[in-house]
Amino acid sequence: MDEKDKKDVSSEEKAEQVNEGFDESGEYHFVRPEQKLYEDAGFVPCDEDTDIPKRYVPTAKKVKDLDGGKGFFKLTCLCLACALIGGLIGGFIVSKVNPQEDTPDVVSSEKPISTTKSENEAKTISSANDIYSLGCQQAVGITTEVTTTNWFGQTSSSAVSGSGFVVTEDGYIITNFHVIEYAYLYNYDVSVMFYDGETYKASIVGVEEDNDIAVLKIDAEGLSPVDIGDSDAITVGESVYAIGNPLGELAFSMTTGNVSALDRSIATSEGTTAISMFQFDAAVNSGNSGGPLYNSSGEVIGIVTAKYSSTGVEGLSFAIPINDAVDIANDLITKGYVSGKAYLGANIDSRYTSVYAEYYSMPEGAYVFSVESDSCAEDCGLAAGDIITKLGDDEIKSLTDLDSALRHYHAGETADISVYRSGEYLILSVTFDEAKPSADSNEKPSSSVQSAA
Repeated sequence: MDEKDKKDVSSEEKAEQVNEGFDESGEYHFVRPEQKLYEDAGFVPCDEDTDIPKRYVPTAKKVKDLDGGKGFFKLTCLCLACALIGGLIGGFIVSKVNPQEDTPDVVSSEKPISTTKSENEAKTISSANDIYSLGCQQAVGITTEVTTTNWFGQTSSSAVSGSGFVVTEDGYIITNFHVIEYAYLYNYDVSVMFYDGETYKASIVGVEEDNDIAVLKIDAEGLSPVDIGDSDAITVGESVYAIGNPLGELAFSMTTGNVSALDRSIATSEGTTAISMFQFDAAVNSGNSGGPLYNSSGEVIGIVTAKYSSTGVEGLSFAIPINDAVDIANDLITKGYVSGKAYLGANIDSRYTSVYAEYYSMPEGAYVFSVESDSCAEDCGLAAGDIITKLGDDEIKSLTDLDSALRHYHAGETADISVYRSGEYLILSVTFDEAKPSADSNEKPSSSVQSAA
C-alpha cells in the first residue's frame, strides 16, 4: 500500500469516526438524524392533584337516662350553657394569643424546582460581566474518577469532566446524563466543584437517558439557584451566554453567541433517538456539557449538550430547552422516573435490518420478537413475528424509528399501528401503557420499547 492509499484509508476511518458520533478526543457531538422532531416537552409532570386528608370528627357519646329525663334534662342544659360560654371565651383567648392557629392543613403540591422568580432576590443584569458573575455562583464543575483494568490486570484512572448548575437552595443540580453515565452504571463517585473551590460529593437522584438529563444532590444549604427562563419564548438572534468547564481544565469559562435556529432534531450518537434541541453559535467544547445557557436577562433557557465537530465546521452548538429539562428533573426528584411516557410492551429484534428484509422479501420495519404479558401490545393483538411498519403517521423502518415515534405519544393515548403478518397488512389500535422503572438494582427507567439482541 503506497502513501496515497494510506492517506485515503486514514481519511475514511476519520470520517467513519465522525459518523459514529465521537472524534479521537472522545468529544460528544451529534450525528445528523433522519427522525422527525422529538417532542419531549409534552411529558406529564408530577401530578398536582393531591387529596386533602380527612379530619377526624369524634361521634357524640350516648347518655343514659337515669330519672325519666327531667332532672337530667335540667342538668344537661346547664352543662351545655357552661360549655358554650367557656368555649367562646377560650376561643377568643386563643385567637388573640395565636391568630395563625386556624390555618387549614393543605398538602403542598409545589414542585421542587420553581420556575417563579423570587421577588426578594431580584437580580440586576446590565452587562455580560453581570451574567458571568451570576454564573460563577450558580454553575458547577462535575468530575467522575473512572478506573479501568486492562487485559494484564493493570489499573488506571482518568477523570470524566462536565458542567452543571444549581436549581434549588438545598443542593439539587441538573446536568447531562452522559456527564455522569459511568458513575451511574459502575457506581463511581461524583464530585461537584464550585467557583470558590469548595467541593462536595454528590449522589445521583435520577437519570433520564433518552433525554440526556440527570439530577444530582449535594449536602448543602443556602445555595444560589438559577432563575428558570421560558425556552418556549426563545427567538432566533437573541444573545446567549454559555458558562462551563471546557476541556475539564479551563474552569468557569464564558462564551457568547446568538440563537441560530429552533426545533433541531439531534441524535448524539449512532443508533440513539433524536432529542429536540435549539441551535446556537457560542463556542462549546468537551467539558461544557451539562452547563447552563443564559439569556440576556440572566435566566437559564437551556442545557449545553452537544456540538457538531468536523473539519471546516464551526459554531454549531446545541442545547436542551430548559422547559423540557425542568419537567423531567421535577419528576426524577419526586417520582424517580419521568411520568407519562408511552410504553408499548413489545420486545423488538434489533438484528432485523433492511438487509434481512430484502433477503426474505419482507417489508422494512420493527420486527416483534415477543410481546409482554398483560401489556397494551398484547391487548391490541400484536404478536411475535409481526413487523411494525407504521405508528400513527410515522413510517417505521427500524427499532430507532419506533422508539422515536413513540415519543410523540403519552401514556393513555391511542394510536393505530400498521403491521405485516403472514403476507398481509393489518391495522391495530393500541392505548399506550406508562413506562415505569424496571426492577433492576439501579432502578433504571424502562424504555418505550425493548430491544432483543
